[in-house]
Amino acid sequence: MFLFWCFAFFFLQVPQLACSLMPICEVFGSCVPNVSWTLPTGEEISAHAVFSNAFALLLKLWRFNHPPIEHGVGDVPTVGSQLTPEYLLSVRNSHLVSAESIHKDRNKRRLSAVASSSYPKPIFVDSFPKLKVWYRQHLRCIAATLSGLIHGSQVHQTVEELLNMMFRKINRGNQSLTSVGSGSSGSSGVVNEDNSLRPKLPAWDILEAVPFVVDAALTACAHGRLSPRELATGLKDLADFVPASLATIVSYFSAEVSRGVWKPAFMNGMDWPSPAANLLNVEEHIKRILATTGVDIPSLAAGGSSPATLPLPLAAFVSLTITYKIDKASERFLNLAGPALETLAAGCPWPCMPIVASLWTQKAKRWFDFLVFSASRTVFLHNSDAVVQLLKSCFTATLGLNTNSISSNGGVGPLLGHGFGSHICGGISPVAPGILYLRVYRSIRDIVFITEEILSLLMHSVREIASSGLPREKLEKLKTTKNGMRYGQVSLAAGMTKVKLAASLGASLVWLSGGLGLVLSVIKETLPSWFISVHRSEREGSDGLVAMLGGYALAYFAVLCGAFAWGVDSSSSASKRRPKVLGAHLEFLAGALDGKISLGCDWATWRAYVSGFVSLMVGCTPTWVLEMDVEVLKRLSKGLTQWNEEELAMALLGIGGIGAMGAAAELIIEQD
Repeated sequence: MFLFWCFAFFFLQVPQLACSLMPICEVFGSCVPNVSWTLPTGEEISAHAVFSNAFALLLKLWRFNHPPIEHGVGDVPTVGSQLTPEYLLSVRNSHLVSAESIHKDRNKRRLSAVASSSYPKPIFVDSFPKLKVWYRQHLRCIAATLSGLIHGSQVHQTVEELLNMMFRKINRGNQSLTSVGSGSSGSSGVVNEDNSLRPKLPAWDILEAVPFVVDAALTACAHGRLSPRELATGLKDLADFVPASLATIVSYFSAEVSRGVWKPAFMNGMDWPSPAANLLNVEEHIKRILATTGVDIPSLAAGGSSPATLPLPLAAFVSLTITYKIDKASERFLNLAGPALETLAAGCPWPCMPIVASLWTQKAKRWFDFLVFSASRTVFLHNSDAVVQLLKSCFTATLGLNTNSISSNGGVGPLLGHGFGSHICGGISPVAPGILYLRVYRSIRDIVFITEEILSLLMHSVREIASSGLPREKLEKLKTTKNGMRYGQVSLAAGMTKVKLAASLGASLVWLSGGLGLVLSVIKETLPSWFISVHRSEREGSDGLVAMLGGYALAYFAVLCGAFAWGVDSSSSASKRRPKVLGAHLEFLAGALDGKISLGCDWATWRAYVSGFVSLMVGCTPTWVLEMDVEVLKRLSKGLTQWNEEELAMALLGIGGIGAMGAAAELIIEQD
């Protein structure tokens, strides 16, 4: 129920809130801050303050604070990469359906009422030209090196004014900051001791100039024209002047770190802040968190005598963030910069994240647990073996296969745990593997590798289940029941329950990791390839019970993957892709039954998979069967009949539609 209301909040409120914030940003961001207003509390606000508050909230709604690593990998974009301004507006506009088409659906009436409460017509990004210009600049900054600043233009003049404001206290004579800027900035001018008031410019004009300003300042620092402390102070002055500029600073630093062209900054305590005071402590706690979760990475070692370094843009960003006071006034902007800093550091080579965590724990000791936990997640982004061990821990915890750990009882509780803290003996409590995976899966780039490992762990779990006390009855002694499902004694039924649990976990992990695209890959490519290949267990000679349970596990896994992606009926838009993908899979099954495809897997595994998959379709997803080609259904039923699975074959044809009635009648006559 809680998850339902979370999704309901997103689909009802977040797009509408974003739509309401966009005109506020457009209007107040275009205002020159000539006047200010005093609130009853005595707080003085300006157009910049109103714009910055609205803009910061808008950015958080579409997960702006995640750098390019999360903008999709291969053909399967991550969930976070979908939450763009256009997407939020399209969701809001989709709720504006005509009254004639929603009068029978209460949920759609609610969506439509919420969406039309402020403005009853569709709204597009083109309605907000200033926001659109900034958003396009943001995307260009991510995609390519900064360019396009024309000498003497309005943007160039704004850059000069902002640099003078930020570094007016620095006496550099006639030496300019911008003249040594990287080729991307191309600006020139002289920084002088100008103590005049801050420039009266609209916020959108300032945001357009900020990338060039930060580029010039960072380049000056790289060339020794600006000290790290002066750089951090100047950036802080800019963020204090227009707090929304922090978003563009984040955008620039994220892009530059991903390019890897800046020299490293030595965090030695002289030029840059030093993490030495507690870096070893942070790294030791990271190893303990991983160990209690079942992940052992010997290569995760302390930095030793090597100096701590960070990429220059990351060093500048973390130095900027630690200049903020931890108070109510800074909270909303730390909430914007904090997640971006965390994700940015996670994408850099090890041990950048522990260094960042060490610097911040020196400033906010009460955040130690959270910062160390965040740092521990980055291990999985740099070590694929750690991901495999984490996935194995998820299966072990859920199935209760390890009595020496927190997963002794099995179930959802050990998988997801009961929170994280340092309230138990030893200073830190075990972190549930499922919680850890939920925090890292979006940043794992090789999701095809994840799928293969999940499938391998599923089959390994079946062997563990079969060896954990189930009797070794021979397959011919197992009773055959309706629709071909086999059951033996109570212990075998208990084993089947655990097999179903393992399959549901595997399907959930696949759906979570890659969504619709990854499920499509599993059904069309991964499973057929698995059945065609020869596995080690087949070469060594597998136990018949293990082979049978493995087939049923794969059947539950495949059907659950399809149910997550397409639904069990035709109400979702994703279900339109189901007939083609599922049809190709059933064609593969029929081809193997016809003898046209050679299989490498165990025969018992194959038979259990086919009978289990068809049984689940007949019993749980009859709509799927109706969408399939009748000729394929006939071939499947013929193969099942040859296995003495007449009841299952009849059930399949019975729900196959009018076209399958003839084949069903022929099967009845043959049985008589």
